[in-house]
Amino acid sequence: MPKRCPWAEKHELETEYHDTEWGVPEHNDQKLFELLSLESAQSGLSWLTILQKRDGYREAFVEFEIAKVARYSAKKRAVLLKNPAIVRHKLKIDAVVENAKRILDIQQSQGSFAAYVWDFVDGATVQNNWRTGAEVPSKTGVSDALSKDLKKRGFKFVGSTTCYSFMQASGMVNDHLVSCFRYKAVQSE
Repeated sequence: MPKRCPWAEKHELETEYHDTEWGVPEHNDQKLFELLSLESAQSGLSWLTILQKRDGYREAFVEFEIAKVARYSAKKRAVLLKNPAIVRHKLKIDAVVENAKRILDIQQSQGSFAAYVWDFVDGATVQNNWRTGAEVPSKTGVSDALSKDLKKRGFKFVGSTTCYSFMQASGMVNDHLVSCFRYKAVQSE
């Protein structure tokens, strides 16, 4: 059995996510929008809860098609508030829609959302060398800067801790422990 980051050994959904997605560098705007939306939804909840609702989110937010989500009306948001397949939190649902609008703005000014976020790490994954889970930070100066800039642009539910989780998920940082079988694998992806 391969050695994994300890957080990924509690539930099969977390294990699969860890083994196939977490930390893999992502440069697709739609996929980045999904990751940011899910990390924002997690605020105050467990990651397992979000993974269990991931398919519901994909259906509710049309596979995170940015332009379509940006056009969601107040009526559509009210319907989503009754959807048990997602986290039924008005501000979090509103955040997904508002963040889609802000991503469209960034795409207009920067060319892509990916170019914008990856610029915070100079276009390359930050390769960390953590030996224990206790060493892995919940936020950094870079996540502080990303959070501050996103908020200035009108994004919602993008605190520094959420931004750091997004950076980990999207491969902007490699926070697999050095003992984890995925540590070297994501370095080469």
